[in-house]
Amino acid sequence: MEGDSSYGSEKSNGKNSPVQHPPVRSPSACPQEHEVKPAKVESEHVGRSWTTGLFDCACIQTNTLMTACFPCLTFGQIAEIIDEGETSCTLGSFLYLLLAPTLCTCWVLGSNYRSKLREKYNLVQAPAEDCVVHLFCPCCALCQEFRELQNRGIDPSLGWMGHLAKQQETRTAPPQSQSMST
Repeated sequence: MEGDSSYGSEKSNGKNSPVQHPPVRSPSACPQEHEVKPAKVESEHVGRSWTTGLFDCACIQTNTLMTACFPCLTFGQIAEIIDEGETSCTLGSFLYLLLAPTLCTCWVLGSNYRSKLREKYNLVQAPAEDCVVHLFCPCCALCQEFRELQNRGIDPSLGWMGHLAKQQETRTAPPQSQSMST
């Protein structure tokens, strides 16, 4: 067995010196280092993207000028559609207008309705959290929400009752005129 003494040692210059190996740790000793966590792709549902970007106000015909001058009106229109008529445009506008001068807290109300819109249409929270978007870019956020509703076939400027009337009108459209050929 003397000739087999190279196991665990290294021969150099005729002398036996031990081989330096890093210490071996058992997986149970340090679970954080050896544990690989799987991605939570299955449990986290991201959602759909918005049909327009947050800063697409200038390039698309929308209510940009009205929102810049009267954001409370745009908010009221959006709130009426999202709440399906339970909050009128007048009430939504009044609440937004009331909260604007009091510590500029209208962003709280705006972010709440943005969250409702996202949940309703399964939209991703982008480019930032709802409260951040409404705090720093309230007019752009309102325009994006207005455009999102328009791109989904809802015109917030008509109000909830106008939207229902438009839906009923398209459902009960008369048949195209037909003529008999001889």
